[in-house]
Amino acid sequence: MSSVPDAEGALGGASPAARVLGRALDKIIKHSSWRRHAALVAASKSALDLITSAPAPEYGSEAPPSPVPGIPAPAADAALSVLLLALDPASPKVAEPALECVAGLLSLRLLLGDVDAADPSPTSAPSSSSPVSKLFAAVLSCGALGGDDALELAVLRVLLAFARCPTVSVSGECLGQVVKACYNVYLGSASGGNQLCAKLAIAQVLATVLARVEADAMDVRVRTVSAADMMDLSDRSLNDSSVVQAAQAFINEAMEGSDVPEESPPMDVPIEGEGSGEDVGMSKIREDGLALFKYLCKLSMKFATPDNPDDPLLLRGKVLSLELLRMVVDNAGPFWKTNEKYLEAIKQYLCLSLLKNSALSAMSVFQLLCSIFMSLLSRFRSGLKEEIGIFFPMLILRVLENVLQPSFLQKMTVLNFLEKICKEPQVTIDIFVNYDCDVDAPNIFERIVNGLLKTALGVPAGSTTTLTVAQDQAFRIESVKCLATLIKSMSAWMDQQLRIGEFSLRSSETQGSMDNHNIHNGEEGSGMDYELQSDASSTDITDSSSLEQRRAYKIELQKGIALFNKKPSKGIDFLVRSKKIGQSPEDVASFLRNTAGLNATMIGDYLGERDDFPLKVMHAYVDTSNFEGMDFGQAIRFFLQGFRLPGEAQKIDRIMEKFAEHYCKCNPNAFTSADTAYVLAYSVILLNTDAHNPMVTNKMSKADFMRNNRGIDNGKDLPEDYLSALYDQIVNNEIKMSADSSVSQTKQPNSVSKLLGLDNIINFVNWRLAEDKAEGANDFLIKHIQEKFKAKRGKLESTFYVVADATILRFMMESCWAPVMAAFSVPLDQCDDKASTSQCLKGLRFAVHILSVMCMQTQRDAFLTSIAKFTSLHSAADMKQKNVDAMKAIISIAIEDGNYLQEAWEHVLTCLSRFEHLHLLGEGVPTDASFLTVSQVESEEKTQKSTSVLSSKKNNALQNPAVMAAVRGGTYDSTVAKTSASALVTPEQINNFLSNINLLDQIGIVELNHIFAHSQRLNSDAIVAFVKALCKVSMTELQSPTDPRIFCLTKIVEIAHYNMNRIRLVWSRIWKVLSDFFVSVGLLENLSVAIFVMDSLRQLAMKFLEREELANYNFQNEFLRPFVIVMQRSNAPEVRELIVRCVSQMVLTRVNNIKSGWKGVFMVFTSAAADDTKSTVLLAFETVEKIVRDYFHHITETETRTFTDCVTCLIAFTSSQFNSDANLNAIAFLRFCAVKLAEEGFICQDRGTEQPRNLDMSGENATVHKDSHASLWVPLLAGLAKLTSDPRLTIKKGAVGVLFDILKDHGHLFSQTFWTDIFERVVYPLFSSERSTPNDQILTSNSAEYNLPDIETQTLAVKCLVGLFVNFFDVIRPELARAASIVTYFVRSPYKHCATTGVSAFLRLTEGVGNKLSKEEWKEILVCFKESVIHTFVIFSKIVRMMQDIEIPDRIDSYSESEQYSDHEIYSNDEEEANMETTSYAIVKLKNHMALLLVVIQNIFKLHEEQRKYLYAEHISILLEMVSAIATHSSEVSSESSLQMKFHKACSLLEVSEPAIVHFENESYQSYLKLLQALQHDYPSLSEDMNIESQILQACEKILRIYLKCAGHEPSDEASHGDLSLHCAVPLSAAKKEELSARTSLLLQVMKLLGNLERDSFSRILPCFFPLLVDLIRCEHSSGEVQHALYNIFRSIIGPVIRV
Repeated sequence: MSSVPDAEGALGGASPAARVLGRALDKIIKHSSWRRHAALVAASKSALDLITSAPAPEYGSEAPPSPVPGIPAPAADAALSVLLLALDPASPKVAEPALECVAGLLSLRLLLGDVDAADPSPTSAPSSSSPVSKLFAAVLSCGALGGDDALELAVLRVLLAFARCPTVSVSGECLGQVVKACYNVYLGSASGGNQLCAKLAIAQVLATVLARVEADAMDVRVRTVSAADMMDLSDRSLNDSSVVQAAQAFINEAMEGSDVPEESPPMDVPIEGEGSGEDVGMSKIREDGLALFKYLCKLSMKFATPDNPDDPLLLRGKVLSLELLRMVVDNAGPFWKTNEKYLEAIKQYLCLSLLKNSALSAMSVFQLLCSIFMSLLSRFRSGLKEEIGIFFPMLILRVLENVLQPSFLQKMTVLNFLEKICKEPQVTIDIFVNYDCDVDAPNIFERIVNGLLKTALGVPAGSTTTLTVAQDQAFRIESVKCLATLIKSMSAWMDQQLRIGEFSLRSSETQGSMDNHNIHNGEEGSGMDYELQSDASSTDITDSSSLEQRRAYKIELQKGIALFNKKPSKGIDFLVRSKKIGQSPEDVASFLRNTAGLNATMIGDYLGERDDFPLKVMHAYVDTSNFEGMDFGQAIRFFLQGFRLPGEAQKIDRIMEKFAEHYCKCNPNAFTSADTAYVLAYSVILLNTDAHNPMVTNKMSKADFMRNNRGIDNGKDLPEDYLSALYDQIVNNEIKMSADSSVSQTKQPNSVSKLLGLDNIINFVNWRLAEDKAEGANDFLIKHIQEKFKAKRGKLESTFYVVADATILRFMMESCWAPVMAAFSVPLDQCDDKASTSQCLKGLRFAVHILSVMCMQTQRDAFLTSIAKFTSLHSAADMKQKNVDAMKAIISIAIEDGNYLQEAWEHVLTCLSRFEHLHLLGEGVPTDASFLTVSQVESEEKTQKSTSVLSSKKNNALQNPAVMAAVRGGTYDSTVAKTSASALVTPEQINNFLSNINLLDQIGIVELNHIFAHSQRLNSDAIVAFVKALCKVSMTELQSPTDPRIFCLTKIVEIAHYNMNRIRLVWSRIWKVLSDFFVSVGLLENLSVAIFVMDSLRQLAMKFLEREELANYNFQNEFLRPFVIVMQRSNAPEVRELIVRCVSQMVLTRVNNIKSGWKGVFMVFTSAAADDTKSTVLLAFETVEKIVRDYFHHITETETRTFTDCVTCLIAFTSSQFNSDANLNAIAFLRFCAVKLAEEGFICQDRGTEQPRNLDMSGENATVHKDSHASLWVPLLAGLAKLTSDPRLTIKKGAVGVLFDILKDHGHLFSQTFWTDIFERVVYPLFSSERSTPNDQILTSNSAEYNLPDIETQTLAVKCLVGLFVNFFDVIRPELARAASIVTYFVRSPYKHCATTGVSAFLRLTEGVGNKLSKEEWKEILVCFKESVIHTFVIFSKIVRMMQDIEIPDRIDSYSESEQYSDHEIYSNDEEEANMETTSYAIVKLKNHMALLLVVIQNIFKLHEEQRKYLYAEHISILLEMVSAIATHSSEVSSESSLQMKFHKACSLLEVSEPAIVHFENESYQSYLKLLQALQHDYPSLSEDMNIESQILQACEKILRIYLKCAGHEPSDEASHGDLSLHCAVPLSAAKKEELSARTSLLLQVMKLLGNLERDSFSRILPCFFPLLVDLIRCEHSSGEVQHALYNIFRSIIGPVIRV
């Protein structure tokens, strides 16, 4: 015993291992019994001595390796042997120190070695096993017996230490033994605490293994599991808090010191397992992890035996294994998701476990299955596409779609599961993409939504259900919550993809591809599948366009399938036309065989048709079946799996006939002919029906069957053994046709079993609605599903698609928006529960967000309209809290989704309008209608009354028609509440209404105003849409005949104010909408509304004009456009006057900022000028006067058209009907404008480039060069020119005067180019009417009257025109020819005054510029003058034609005495009166004509005298020709004797003087002779060139002949002169004598001229003149001077000539 103290003293050895072992051995010795454990004590002391005395092993020595670092191998082996002896379950006190020692060594990493697979019994361990393996086996055996709680915990602690120690490799089967040992403790321990500790221990082992698998290393950091995570509601005994705390403390203690110790040996630790497994590509560590996973799957697939079906222990073990599997799946890292072996294990083992356990109805199992499936869906969905496609309907949709008789706990579990899925948007999107868009997959997403809809709607009325009302209500709330969560998560995902909230994104951009967002990290949420990033072989990141095509293909295919299931032939035709299947019978047959969802009965009916194409399809269908090697029973069973035989015998006959033919073809030796197979097939069908139809009581026996088939093989019998075996096969195993196995599924056309083709498989699983007993799936089902998975994996459709394009939400919403809206709307309408309604509103609100961003207008409007209707603002008497919440949702939508609402803003603003209306009614404030239908004074009185007696308003609400109308309510779409007189309103209804209105106090007016203030944040398109909707709602408010309101109108003003600082492009679009609105409202019949809106517009304009506008912009003008249009169209004088006052105020207060706005200002004033209200006209003119006087420089400094508008405005005032002074003042202001232009230096000079010649002087459309000041002068001058055509003479004359005064006063400022434009566009048009007067109208009786004002104006204009040439000839010289043409053209005028003016103007022109004219210019203007003068001769021709058919009556009485006679006595008829009027007019015209020509002659002489030094021979010749032509014309006039006779009679009757025709002729010839003599005298040389003398003699000869003709002696030849006796002198009449007397002076002048001729000259002309002179001697003369002159000629001239 003395060695014991020595040993204790040696406990503090040099190494940690020695200290641990020393303490443990010492405890073993102390707790050992000397009798029972003598050997143990002895071994302990020996080992302790060895440890104490043994030296520390040297590093690098050749000593054998020690299993305990720091202790020599012999000592270590001795110590471990003691521990093996101590691990005796029968002696817990001895075993506990040993277990503690082992746990300590493992935790400190002081054990080395590998644990080999061995039997738990230490006695059976082979001698070759390592000490560590023996130790491990001893611990397992110690734990296997159990019994002591402390010992169980110690064993658990050691096992956990083995599993987590990196220096001891526990792998393969040993790792499974660790789990199994803990598993057994959990199931067999009597202590609940130990059970929970065992559970946590297994979980910790799994966590360690998972961490090592991910790192592929032994030494890893492992998290400590939490007891809370592993709690199970089924283990109620483990739910005590003290037990849970103790278990957590146990696991925490066991996991302490997991970090690597400082003194750990660096060499002998197996950091990584060797690749000795089956796959050299995967390490031993990962192989162990895979094996452990498979082991857990196998544990979960243990089922009770038939002897003990309700084994609770087995159920607890199954639950534990499923919990552990859930933990594995939940904590699996990226390696699990990328390694093919691990994924394959999940598919083969875990999915098989799910399949087998899915038949159990234990809630704990079902919940775990759902939880595991949730994890698989969230984390492994990319690799489990086919499996998820099967299990989702089996586990989830089956329960969800059971509405009438579901298990409450199961369905609540499913709803909770779906809620978790709905929280992960990427999961739901992947489900939609990979299943709903896959032709061969079920529509999982669509079925989820529809299932939730059915649940949300509850049990249909009249249906039988097992649910209580509370349970049904719980289902409804949860389903609505799921849908709301789904929509919310989709909304959040969309916001994340489009980055809504980070920056503003236009709604139209959501259509684009979002490829930049295709990659996500797993850290973003548990819904992200890691494999989606790394395994490109099984995933495909695609865009929404290809998915859209796939989705459309699937929808159309399903449409064809649905049509086929109703009418097969139509379905096939549709699918062929839409190119979903080929046109050949083989293609159709393949479709019928392989397509899921087809009704088996319909397939059979179609295959049995006798038409040609279905018959070919049936043959192809049968020919594609392979019956080779099958016996007859198998073949027919296989054949009938795809369809159900039709009921018509002929159809069956055709099908069986083809089947028999093909069977014999595949098996030529089976029967002698196809007839045998045909008859036998019928017998088999009959036997199957007879044996398995419960309605058949007298079953067919085997003998009957054999008797029925005698002689069918060409008269021979088939072998009896063959028929007997066939009979047994059919009777024992029914031939189940496809339709028979899916009867329960046919009620759901979209059933997953139909879509997957799993009708026969799913039918084998016993789905029970109540708590079923545990029942596993049979091997056939497992094998069939595995084959299905294997077959599907090879298909291209198994590719897992990932979409990050937000546009996919559009397709998702297209498929689910209708059920979603129904699921939210119906409960919201029927239920008042706060929890339910809040979820409904949340779902509707987020749905609106998604639909808005996705630009799905129809669906968005449907959802928004639904929310708007639920506000119940149109029927406030029924309002509840949920309606107020709906209003809050509307406000939220308006603030947060305003950028995407577009046309839907109308619904939002309608709600806001109605809300404000109800709010005012609740406050008792007078409605807007009271202000808009009465005078302002009355309105003020009402306002005072309403504020003073607010409470009385509420008490007297019955007297308020607006309140009564609101109480009656109306429909949502009605703009006016119902006002039926029969719908009486009671005080109770009023009280309810007012109390409901108080609910609206939850929403303050401030929140409403926030929507409008928030409009500043709307994007460009959104603000325009918002304004459009606001205007539309406002118009609806204002047009109400009974209750017009101005809420939206005031908000329009606010909106315009808030958004006035937007960029010009956006503001222009906004104002275009507002402008049209203001115009429409301003023209309303309600005067108060129109005035209010115009005043509102004034406020906006005043605000807008505070901003300065740059030059050449036009927005101010657009802003004032409503004023202009309303001013032009309004019929209300009050409105027009208000507009004038508003514009006047704006101009006078904001004159410095007005730029383009001047156009609108002047257009308003222009319209005002024509107003029929005097005050409006005068106010407008006063403002215009002030503008022109004081702010003229503002007009000219802006756009060039502004001045044009000013001129147009002033011109308009010249037409005012109220103030003639204003008319002339307007013209005077035009002159003032010219003065201002000149003062401000607007000079129109050439600037190196010629000014545009095509200036449009018509006013508004003036188009000129921007840098030219001509743009200011031109409209002024053009405006005045326009006034010259005014019908009022004073205006005309004033305009002409001012126009030419301006040109005269400021012409020195104009360049030659500008002068050209002025003449072309201003001056010349003044004379266009004169020149365009048709000649046919010249002598009409009313033409003078018609043209008199124009003539007077034009005569004044032509004088002014000449004045311009006189003053500015040097500049306007190029216009001389055209001006001369205009001036001389006046000579042609039929009016004397006008023609005379033209002559005098021409003379003045020559006087003014004659000294500056060139030879060519003189010739040009003289030729114009000559042409015009000669053109006047036409007047006489027309007079002759006019008088040709007119007869003048012979009357003795004078015309003036006709007054004493009646009209009938004076005129025989009206024609005679007309003739006299015409004659009188002709006389006047002839007098004027002769007078004009005489004036022309006078001016020619004057021109000659004054300008002779500037005239050349050709110019004088032109003048001479003019005078000669006039003289000749005078002779023509004188020769018309008949005309003179008519005029003589008419003049005597009219008592007027006759035309002085003789005087005209005398004056003409006398002037002609005078001009010739002057030329001969003044220009001797010129006279010779021009042969003046000859012209003089010709004129003299003509004058003599005229005189002789008048005297009655026509000039005769010489023969006649020789016979004088034959002629008798006839006395002249008094008229002739008078005429001769008038002609005497001219004759004497001619004789004097002849007498002055030289003798030689006279001698030459004597032969010509002598006969004439002789005739003069014979004539009777009125004066003796003629005879005296003749005497002198004969004596002085002729006599000497004769004598010579």
